[in-house]
Amino acid sequence: MVDVDGVILTPRPGGWAVDMERDLGIASEALQAHFFKPHWNDVVLGRAGLHERLAPVLAQHAPHLTSHRLAAYWFEKDALQNAALLAELAELRRAGVALHLATIQEPERAAYLWNTLGFRHRFDALHYSADIGARKIDAAFYAAVEARTGLSGADVVLIDDTPANVEAARAAGWRGVVWDGTLTLSEALAVAR
Repeated sequence: MVDVDGVILTPRPGGWAVDMERDLGIASEALQAHFFKPHWNDVVLGRAGLHERLAPVLAQHAPHLTSHRLAAYWFEKDALQNAALLAELAELRRAGVALHLATIQEPERAAYLWNTLGFRHRFDALHYSADIGARKIDAAFYAAVEARTGLSGADVVLIDDTPANVEAARAAGWRGVVWDGTLTLSEALAVAR
């Protein structure tokens, strides 16, 4: 199981929204305060739709901008792929190891990752928070993935850049390693074992 943001996708210097005010006419601080802070938890857990919550915020703070345009900008700017890790993962998959993504996403970005970025050709399945209804810090996330895949925790290694997620995976009986980009995939898997 591999995390997406911070592992498969690496952050752009300054973040995906660093040029958003110049490019789209809305400050990242406004988006944080009026969309992400009050609404993101419901969106990422599948309790509300992205556009359902984003469109009214933009109507008030950036009426010239549609939620679809902002989402397209966000997804594109936040898609810098870790080519070296993806190549190592491809070798592992060719050797017969099933590769899954385990990530905190809402449905639209999950579809973008799976279809537009083509991760469906590189991974066997995508498990994401809005679909499961739980974050990776919750035991329910790991139970749902096990139920979907038929894998037992002892058979799974989570590679994630968030220590709390790795600790939660270990508490659920999985093996896990915190990804900081300093190890090769083989070294990270050795640490997890």
